[in-house]
Amino acid sequence: MARVIGIDHVQLAMPHGGEYEARQFFVDVLGMVEVPKPAHLAISGGCWFSSGTAHIHCGVEQDFLPAQRAHPALLVDDLASLVTRLEESGIPFTPGKPLKGYRRGDVADPFGNRIELMQKL
Repeated sequence: MARVIGIDHVQLAMPHGGEYEARQFFVDVLGMVEVPKPAHLAISGGCWFSSGTAHIHCGVEQDFLPAQRAHPALLVDDLASLVTRLEESGIPFTPGKPLKGYRRGDVADPFGNRIELMQKL
């Protein structure tokens, strides 16, 4: 029987023309690397990012509304340092409720989509 073996990527919606803000957030703040979209997909706009095994695809959505409950949870290796970088960039960080084995909290991307950041203890 076929089975799911992993997640290839998570797609987050963004409004038309938001590529610059997405790059500032995912590359400059979170430290991810932009991955070129294939030409036949790039005509639709959006951008892709990667770091370690995490892959985020930001896709343009016509009637965009941010996801405030549904979210990706990104594993980070130094949450305290990342929180400092977020604060220096003017991006609010909300500490999460305790979860055994993790330190965690939430941020919003430039479009209001929720992103959870988690560090294993």
